Amino acid sequence: MRPFYSAAALAIVLALRVAGANAEPSGKLTVSVIGVRSDSGAVRCGLYSSPAGFREPGHELRRAVAQIKNGLAACVFNGLPAGTYAVAVFHAEHNETQMETGLFGKPKQGYGFSNNPASTFGPPSFNSAAFEYRGGSLNLPVQLSY
Repeated sequence: MRPFYSAAALAIVLALRVAGANAEPSGKLTVSVIGVRSDSGAVRCGLYSSPAGFREPGHELRRAVAQIKNGLAACVFNGLPAGTYAVAVFHAEHNETQMETGLFGKPKQGYGFSNNPASTFGPPSFNSAAFEYRGGSLNLPVQLSY
């Protein structure tokens, strides 16, 4: 005769598996920054989850700093839940913590955004840079403009 608790234990294990299968996937987002004109300084990346505060320092969901080697850098965001995000990056050649702008607001450093949207007449919107992240491992290329 089987004890009652083994059926209860089986029910708990099955419930945990179903809950785990329905959990929001999380993983690793790698932002591969290309076109960096020198290996001086670092590349700074900001990950945003909404249009509110997009591109504004201090409003990022997460930040990452990447070293540059041979004109390439990779910002990594681990443990990221699935969702809609946008990334803004800039080349901090002199280890600046914020992007500097010149005449008419034109950035003094190299800059880029997820989806590589055109930014001829000002910076792109959150929607033009937004992408769906479904969890797991994703490599997102971003081309810098100077």
